[in-house]
Amino acid sequence: MKDNITILLKSIQWIDDDKTETELITKARYQKNGDKIKISYDDTSATGFEGSVTDIEVEGEKNATVMRSGTTNSLITLEPEKKHYCHYETPYGDMQIGVYTHKIENKLETEKSLYMKYTIDINSAYVSDNEIILEIK
Repeated sequence: MKDNITILLKSIQWIDDDKTETELITKARYQKNGDKIKISYDDTSATGFEGSVTDIEVEGEKNATVMRSGTTNSLITLEPEKKHYCHYETPYGDMQIGVYTHKIENKLETEKSLYMKYTIDINSAYVSDNEIILEIK
């Protein structure tokens, strides 16, 4: 495991024509095990999930998981062209969300970047389109 890498994590959320973008630059931990790469970082008040740890684990471009554990817990499963029902906790309560993944581009080993695009729904009602762009600095 490599400690103290720095990542830039950009999150883009589209709700209809309204775009919200957030960026986080933080220290993280990097681990490679076979085809799987795991990047972990400690959440802070900047992410809204202080006291939790987020793990992003990706296996090639086949699948990825985003798991948050600690004061808030969630697990989102991403698999291109498939929908998964996932558990998601917020400071306001728990919910089950539908996550349909459009794309995973894993270039962590060559260009030090990861791109994921997915749509979220609750009870089959559209909530948002989302993109995560992670870069190792």
